[in-house]
Amino acid sequence: VWVHLLGGAFIVWLGIQAAVTPPAENQAKAQNGASLGKAYLSTFLLTLSNPMTIMSFLAIFAGAGFSPAAGGDFSAGLMVLGVFCGSGFWWLLLSQGVYWLRKRINANLLTWVNRAAGAGLVIFGLLTLGGELVKLV
Repeated sequence: VWVHLLGGAFIVWLGIQAAVTPPAENQAKAQNGASLGKAYLSTFLLTLSNPMTIMSFLAIFAGAGFSPAAGGDFSAGLMVLGVFCGSGFWWLLLSQGVYWLRKRINANLLTWVNRAAGAGLVIFGLLTLGGELVKLV
């Protein structure tokens, strides 16, 4: 109960911070000397080391029946290749979408996006707090 109460209060605080923080005036700059390849490799390795990525792949392989005992190395490799190509295409679409939107979004719109996101977080945090307070009573 206390973890939920603290979590709900933290979400409310995050929502308030998101709603009142003005959007950044300038975009973040890349580190000095960082190449595109280095940035890609570090992001790729960070993604691979994410425990949720590892667990997702394990769940997919188990659900599809791939195991060392089944001897489906070719099928498993083909599935990894398919997931890799699909993920790469998805990130290409996302990055192109962000590039396209960046030219069309101004600071006023970002302010309203921050306020809406902050309001959503505050509502979610208050619902979490309310649910836990009802349980205490």
